[in-house]
Amino acid sequence: MKRFVDVVAVLIAGVILLIPLLVVGLLVRLTSRGPALYWSDRVGQLNRIFRMPKFRTMRIDTPAVATHLLSDPKSRLTPIGGFLRRTSLDELPQLWSVLKGDMTFVGPRPALYNQDDLVALRTAQGVHELLPGVTGWAQVNGRDELSIPEKVRLDVEYLQRRSTWFDMRILGRTLLNVLRREGVSH
Repeated sequence: MKRFVDVVAVLIAGVILLIPLLVVGLLVRLTSRGPALYWSDRVGQLNRIFRMPKFRTMRIDTPAVATHLLSDPKSRLTPIGGFLRRTSLDELPQLWSVLKGDMTFVGPRPALYNQDDLVALRTAQGVHELLPGVTGWAQVNGRDELSIPEKVRLDVEYLQRRSTWFDMRILGRTLLNVLRREGVSH
């Protein structure tokens, strides 16, 4: 049932967001060198690596590490990168990953392929069995400000509590957080 809802929601969102997706892609290309999309290697369900698209917010010479591990990440942003991150518009291409079945709308955020500590903790707790999400319980409870053990604790809580109603609650809180620009790394 969740997969059916994901596909229908992606198709509806794709139609509604087609023009904004094209405009953002064009703006990324016009304001910085390199492609509009950044394809990030991520850890998916059962620790399988998949490629997740995002609108590129960083210069093309930026190392592939979590933003908090960069020295002076603001200096690596493209001219519109900060805006895309604050508004979460950089996340829109992940609709492709949902359509493809690599992700779902609600689940634990996919770890970077090199976040061994996060992957190990999630695997030990059984969280790796879940499909990763565009948003999740950890994202609406702190997102980038959370420590890895705290993210995993919230991922485990999601694993135990997951239901259609809980997903709806998380989606609602995600929308509020995006509108308030809470918990977003700049």
